[in-house]
Amino acid sequence: MVFYFTSTAVDPPVTLFMGMDKFENEHLIKWGWPEDVWFHVDKVSSAHVYLRLNPGESLDSVPQTLIEDAAQLVKANSIEGCKMNDVDVVYTMWENLHKTESMEVGQIGFHKQKEVRKIRLPKKDTNIINRLNKTKVEKEVDFRGEREQRDKEEREDKKKKMKKIEEQKKEEEKKRKEEAELRSYSNLMKEEKMKSNKDGGSDSDDFM
Repeated sequence: MVFYFTSTAVDPPVTLFMGMDKFENEHLIKWGWPEDVWFHVDKVSSAHVYLRLNPGESLDSVPQTLIEDAAQLVKANSIEGCKMNDVDVVYTMWENLHKTESMEVGQIGFHKQKEVRKIRLPKKDTNIINRLNKTKVEKEVDFRGEREQRDKEEREDKKKKMKKIEEQKKEEEKKRKEEAELRSYSNLMKEEKMKSNKDGGSDSDDFM
């Protein structure tokens, strides 16, 4: 079961989601998308909250108000973190998550620590939590199926782009050949004209 929340901190609204428990989090970790931003309370146990970016968006383009919503949601769903002030919430792109067989269920590391960002929350913001909880929806999700469908669409999109590039190259090559043939024909016409003038002059001299 996955919990979905709608953040109206931005316009248009954006969906945040998190696993029901640590076992659900394992599926989210395994079948996440490259567009997913992962949030977690630093150094203590908490829910794993995700924000899925649109194609072309980056972590730098995420509004601070949306990051605060996700961070507050993580803090509120941490047994220890929800009672603490001055809590750090870490966030990074899904592709930076590093999972090994020796790690416990729900545990995660990072490929590159420098790509992990932090936001400090001085306290729990009940206004944000209440706003998000009002939008809460539970859904059964086929994590693997969604990821495979996403990858399939990406492959098809790449094929279309490559086909378009090849067609453009062929069209450009055709135009180059046509232009080269046109230049060759023009030069030939000039040579024919020069020969014609020369011959005409010789005939005239002979006649005289």
